Amino acid sequence: MAKSPARTAQSDPQIPNRERPAEPQRYEASKEELLDFYKQMLLIRRFEEKAGQLYGLGLIGGFCHLYIGQEAVAVGLQSALEVGKDSVITGYRDHGHMLAYGIDPKVIMAELTGRAAGISKGKGGSMHMFSTEHRFYGGHGIVGAQVSLGAGLAFKHKYAGDGGVCMAYFGDGAANQGQVYEAFNMAELWKLPIIFVIENNQYAMGTSVNRASSEDQLYKRGESFRIPGIQVDGMDVLACRGAAEEALAWVRAGKGPIILEMKTYRYRGHSMSDPAKYRSRDEVQSVRDKSDPIEAVKRELEKLGVTEADLKPLEQEIRKVVGEAADFAENAPEPEAPELYTEVLVETY
Repeated sequence: MAKSPARTAQSDPQIPNRERPAEPQRYEASKEELLDFYKQMLLIRRFEEKAGQLYGLGLIGGFCHLYIGQEAVAVGLQSALEVGKDSVITGYRDHGHMLAYGIDPKVIMAELTGRAAGISKGKGGSMHMFSTEHRFYGGHGIVGAQVSLGAGLAFKHKYAGDGGVCMAYFGDGAANQGQVYEAFNMAELWKLPIIFVIENNQYAMGTSVNRASSEDQLYKRGESFRIPGIQVDGMDVLACRGAAEEALAWVRAGKGPIILEMKTYRYRGHSMSDPAKYRSRDEVQSVRDKSDPIEAVKRELEKLGVTEADLKPLEQEIRKVVGEAADFAENAPEPEAPELYTEVLVETY
């Protein structure tokens, strides 16, 4: 997949002159930061591969949407956030975002297998995970629902004056949902501290974005609400981090919401039950060969003198972490039946 430079919608002559965010710069990471990015993305990749295996063995039920190929987006963006201060909300392809926010792989995997030790006590599964401690608010199965909820989280940040920002993720398919634009309108009217992140992996469920969207340059979608947008190479973790820096500077300055369109690509089907016949194997392999986010970081590390031999212990460490998470998830007990009746209501009315 050809890489495109980051750009903003400010050159459109039909858009009235007003302040725009600066053109984001590719983040200049130190060797230690690059190694951390590599480690985080590799953890997501290996975790998701293992989840796919457990699904195939029947240990994970229901739907399971893998993040393989999109790792640079969550890692690059969330590395700029402050855990416990800023909030994150996303759709049902949520495992990678949780891992990128520092949540224990064991409790995520245990949730996938429906165990009591899971982060939602085994009652949420793959699509509905939650951690108030980390300010990670799901994991939502209704397409686009998390966008309006994200606006609510941003309203809370502003109302409480806690300095936090909400990062609300949604996909190119959800970008056509009506509630997204209601949330855009309110967010701009109230200058809410929210970054709307469109993870454009090109296919939504199975229809290419240019067939499903009359305006397929999704970073422009906020212009009628006066929300600026930036298009970013979502396969480059340093481009993602650079865009996050610019977006956070804009939002934290009280200028209201901003949209980041992350041009990315998923290697697997929409979910584990999707054979992905709407695209060729050659297309997927071509993206892997040219734009894989993990391989791109390895090349950056090579420039800094980090060899394949240096990275091998990291790979072994990650495989051990994922293996232990899978063992934990397979052996942890299932929830007791009365757990069905707990946490149904927040309080009695």
